[in-house]
Amino acid sequence: MELHLIIVGSKDLSGQVYRQLSEAIRSGRLADGQQLPPTRLLAAQLGISRKPVAEAYQRLGYEQLLVGQAGRGTFVSAPGAARAASAPAAALAGQATLARWEALDSPLRAPQQDGGVRFDFIGGAPAAQHFPQDDWRRCILHGLRQEKAEGARYAPTEGVPALREALARHAAFARGVRCEAAQLVVTNGAQQALDLLGRILLEPGACVALEDPGYPVARLLFQSQGARVAHVPVDAEGIVVERIPADARLIYVTPAHQFPLGMPMSEARKRALLARAKEIGAVIIEDDYDSEFRYEGRPADSLQSMDRDGVVAFVGTLSKVVLPTLRIGYVVAPAAILPALRVAKHLSDWHTATLTQHALARFIDDGSLLRHIRRGHDIYAGRREALLQVFAAELAPWFTLVPAVAGFHLAAIAGAGLDVERLVMLARRAGVGLYSLAPFYSEAPPRQGLLLGYGAIDTLDIGPALARVRVILIGMYAVPPH
Repeated sequence: MELHLIIVGSKDLSGQVYRQLSEAIRSGRLADGQQLPPTRLLAAQLGISRKPVAEAYQRLGYEQLLVGQAGRGTFVSAPGAARAASAPAAALAGQATLARWEALDSPLRAPQQDGGVRFDFIGGAPAAQHFPQDDWRRCILHGLRQEKAEGARYAPTEGVPALREALARHAAFARGVRCEAAQLVVTNGAQQALDLLGRILLEPGACVALEDPGYPVARLLFQSQGARVAHVPVDAEGIVVERIPADARLIYVTPAHQFPLGMPMSEARKRALLARAKEIGAVIIEDDYDSEFRYEGRPADSLQSMDRDGVVAFVGTLSKVVLPTLRIGYVVAPAAILPALRVAKHLSDWHTATLTQHALARFIDDGSLLRHIRRGHDIYAGRREALLQVFAAELAPWFTLVPAVAGFHLAAIAGAGLDVERLVMLARRAGVGLYSLAPFYSEAPPRQGLLLGYGAIDTLDIGPALARVRVILIGMYAVPPH
């Protein structure tokens, strides 16, 4: 990579080099510690003799803007240099559109690592410390070999064939999904899958029905695409089907483990939802974000496996099962929308990174994923049991857990009159990260309660953390509120 300098004409060559380097260093464009090319190399790149470059370097050295290190080279020495100022904002024709994007919230983004919380019940964070790094390293090396063998060319938009085959088998094995690899499109996480589905099925003013409470990022994503969002309430069996508008084009649901409350959708409600979607011509997005981890009861059918009319798009992700940083999701699409989905994916980013795809295909095929899920299941089952015991005893006067049989978070509904927001604040001061259910509601009156993720907290820490919460509650209410 060449250093960007411009030489004009053949006069004052040393001065031209000096002034441009001095300005770049003083403005911060060349950062403190940045290595500069040797004088001979820079002279060749600029098409001039070495002498003017050497003179410019020497002058900058006198001014202590450059320093030479024996055997290493020449480096910028300007620790106090200001960063280059941004150009003043121009009046843009699209300013109103930019303002609408700026006004959108960005919920559930990665939290700031302030070090203030010792025990964290954050939702959606898997037990990353138990990830089999050695197995994954071997798979990455396999991916590098595949990249070399294929000549590092652009890959199929819908995904590397080996990964699509592996994901189809995984979805069939773990969730009973009925599909072939040809129906599957690999995406950059489940979020891109939702974005692509919205792009091909929605237009400004079109209606999309979402659970309330529900996943706020999905709501904001569809709103950013110009959709009109219908917030549909949920009850103990899942989304209330009769409240879904007749003009809904998309219906977004989390049937295996309702987000954020956690209860599964009943079989009767699933059948009613499928019938409603067929009646109004809507596509159901089944977001199956963490159902690989199931702890009790018989397995329940996915909506996709019950679909006989081609109305369900099954969205899966490896973020919760493997690592959030992996950014691999997928859509099992009904035939009617598959061609459009492929086009949208191609226009969006051509294809997902192939190194990761090859590595994940090997990770699934050699049994590493299944072993990791089984290991994670045992870990999460222990943590879940620890939570159940404390909320059935010490915290029973204040909270009631919502029954959930899958995933790695639970919802706890607070007793009437309990100030959850104050509890969250006081718990953080005591080193415990608690999270309110209120932000997940849109139009329905928020139920006061907590979302308790148990992926990021060790089993042995759950008891001590909740003991601190109990002390806070006793301090807030000598007698539990009713």
